[in-house]
Amino acid sequence: MAVILNIETSTNVCSVALTAEGCILTHFEDYSGRNHAELLSGYIKGCLDFAAERELSLDAVAVSIGPGSYTGLRIGLSEAKGLAYGLDIPLIGVDTLRLLATRVMFSTDDIDTDSIFVPMLDARRMEVYTAAYDFALNEMLKPCPLILDESSYSELFASGRPLLFFGNGAAKAREIMERHPQARYVDGVEPLAVDMIALSELAFARRDFMDVAYGTPAYLKEFQATTPKKRI
Repeated sequence: MAVILNIETSTNVCSVALTAEGCILTHFEDYSGRNHAELLSGYIKGCLDFAAERELSLDAVAVSIGPGSYTGLRIGLSEAKGLAYGLDIPLIGVDTLRLLATRVMFSTDDIDTDSIFVPMLDARRMEVYTAAYDFALNEMLKPCPLILDESSYSELFASGRPLLFFGNGAAKAREIMERHPQARYVDGVEPLAVDMIALSELAFARRDFMDVAYGTPAYLKEFQATTPKKRI
């Protein structure tokens, strides 16, 4: 039985879940804002205490590696690396966009299996981090930053298949493409540690591990620092 600690910090939500054999053993989530630095260590300790009380040993640590918030991703990966190194167990990296897609596949009713799944994470202004997958999670659009306009996803729309848009960046697409007959929207989809279970267990089975020393988040673009406005 592979016992995996899953960590997700790519957006405003901070979440941790302890899982084994397709089951969620315990989990912690906070939706109130960017409190990752304050909350994450306590959530991890809660999961480790749960495991210790039941004499369970961790087999791996899985962490969402982005794209998403630069700060959140760094915090999550740093904690995951420290655990993996300290416990001498493998480190698993889970793509955040693929994570969103699997959540919609497993939790949304009446999905047309011919649908194209389009996760979207908010970047800035009219930009999102996005990708596209079919029902077997084959990439139809590689993960990328995208500035939305009327021509966005034109090749995918040309397929004639339904497109499901979701994630915290989907509202931007809705403003532009709401009237497109193939566009569908799934609201309230956030990347959560409890939904990492399928991808982290698959990676563990395949021994698809990250380098604990040199693994980095999938930022997709360089960090752009901003200068604070001067107070008058």
